[in-house]
Amino acid sequence: MLFPPLTRPRGPLRALLNRLHPYRIPLVLLFLALLTEVYLHNSYYTVRHPARDLDVPFHTSCQEPDLSPNAPRESAAIVMLARNHEVEKALRTVVSIEKHFNRWFHYPIVFLNDEEWDPEFISTMNETVSGGAKFEVIPKEEWGFPSYIDQDRARQAISRQGQQGVLYGGLESYHHMCRFYSGKFYTLRALREYKWYWRIEPDVEFYCALTYDPFVEMAKHEKVYGFTVALPKEPATCPGLFREVSDWKEEQDYRTTELWKAMISPSWLPWPLRKVMSVFSHRDRHGDGWNLCHYWSNFEIASLDFFRSNAYQDLFERLDRKGGFYEERWGDAPVHSLALAMLLDAHKVHHFEDIGYRHDWYYQCPANAPGGQLLGSEVLGEPAFEVREEREDGIGCRCECDGSRTRNHASYCLNRLTQPNKSRRLGTLGWVRSWWA
Repeated sequence: MLFPPLTRPRGPLRALLNRLHPYRIPLVLLFLALLTEVYLHNSYYTVRHPARDLDVPFHTSCQEPDLSPNAPRESAAIVMLARNHEVEKALRTVVSIEKHFNRWFHYPIVFLNDEEWDPEFISTMNETVSGGAKFEVIPKEEWGFPSYIDQDRARQAISRQGQQGVLYGGLESYHHMCRFYSGKFYTLRALREYKWYWRIEPDVEFYCALTYDPFVEMAKHEKVYGFTVALPKEPATCPGLFREVSDWKEEQDYRTTELWKAMISPSWLPWPLRKVMSVFSHRDRHGDGWNLCHYWSNFEIASLDFFRSNAYQDLFERLDRKGGFYEERWGDAPVHSLALAMLLDAHKVHHFEDIGYRHDWYYQCPANAPGGQLLGSEVLGEPAFEVREEREDGIGCRCECDGSRTRNHASYCLNRLTQPNKSRRLGTLGWVRSWWA
């Protein structure tokens, strides 16, 4: 006999089955109903793919910059928050962006500091910036604890985060910076004349020539926000942020966009058990979760008008009064990302996949476009750096990094956040692989 005969349940199990026997049909129907409810709930958060790609590179090879006096330009500035002691790191960034972009377009660079500028910093940058440099001191009321925050309690929370090992959680200045970039940055008097900004940081490297004007292209294609890198947020920094944003979304009756769906990890528990999950971090009041994916805000090219809008500023004021910028370590990157997902259609967000960029450990490195390097161009001149080999799938211009590896971090969040703009679906194996490559 290949298989032993099945034995009938005995004891308490048999008694239970006998008791349930008259209800077997209703129980089966209930089970099927719960399965159907879970399926429909998760299907609601399935991102719909468009018939065609809604976000593509503005250009896929080098361009001849228009240097004529009547060349189109936008009301825009490059912006860096820095401190006096970071002069060497700031200079490294400025030299890189001038070499790879601004020597053709000459946009001003606005330097922001919460302290008075050192004359050495000013003279160093003035000698390097081609489009003029401005040095602004952030007003005290825009940097620091707001009047409605209990400072003693906030400092205790900051100290506690430091003891718990929350990333940058023990640094008071970092909390101020996150709050500033989340809201007060956009209403600064120093930026009122501009409609667009490009955020850069000290100690940044650009790897490719950017031979077109990204501000002009963003305006032309009606984009609002541009990024290079997408990452998962460190969970310990903002356990209560998603709940606050999702509650605000419901209170304002905002529709659920495809980009919002891309941010959601729906619960697989059936109603009403699903609501039990709401007691955990990074969950809305219905029990569905945020997958922690966000745009890395160290690089942003974006519309100031969007972040100055009532819709965004009202959200910021709500978050600010909740105290999470100090009680927790809410970062500007997830605040921006969740707000964009809540308020914008996905095609308004642009991935600058043709820009080579590094900050800290993370980088993006496109391969060079085949036959598109314009090495004989008089306008571009000879490359100011070693140009790597061209690749069949390349879209970069005169990139000096190794384009055989586009990024050094997992692509899961990039795939999630660009999914609403892609016509091609990523298979199950592709999603699994994206956690590691």
